[in-house]
Amino acid sequence: MKKLSLILFSLLFLLIQSNLSISAEKIIIGNAKVIDGDSIKIGSKKIRLFGIDAPEKKQKCKKITLGFFIFNFQKEYACGLNSTKFLKKKIHNREVKCKYDSMDFYKRFLSICFYGELDINQWMVRNGQAIAYRKYSKKYVLDENYARENKVGIWKGSFTKPEKWRRIMN
Repeated sequence: MKKLSLILFSLLFLLIQSNLSISAEKIIIGNAKVIDGDSIKIGSKKIRLFGIDAPEKKQKCKKITLGFFIFNFQKEYACGLNSTKFLKKKIHNREVKCKYDSMDFYKRFLSICFYGELDINQWMVRNGQAIAYRKYSKKYVLDENYARENKVGIWKGSFTKPEKWRRIMN
């Protein structure tokens, strides 16, 4: 009887442990401070928005100012600052919930963040303020396609992908 009780207790313990580990999400909640178009800070925790890549703060893009038959006149603008301002307008100093699985090389939490029910990562890509970071995830590719087809944000003109821009500038 003791042996059966010990076995049942052990099985119950293992079952409870496995359920706890499955349901224990890694979450950071707090008021967001926007660093740039794909990075925020909650308290002392630095967070990188997973699956997206936004233009860098100093990055310039071009947008069409005048189109005439096959000729397009483009003007340079600060797309990196635009991306940062766009995100700030939505979430700066507001409560955000970020779900993460891991950290990157720079010790930032790689997260999908939400403002209420809104997936902020997806919102940035769908509004043309970031691109899907295919190197790490395909999650936001359809949102990027939508932004490109509708010529919103950086898709109104031409730009260098942020990853390539960082390589060129370093």
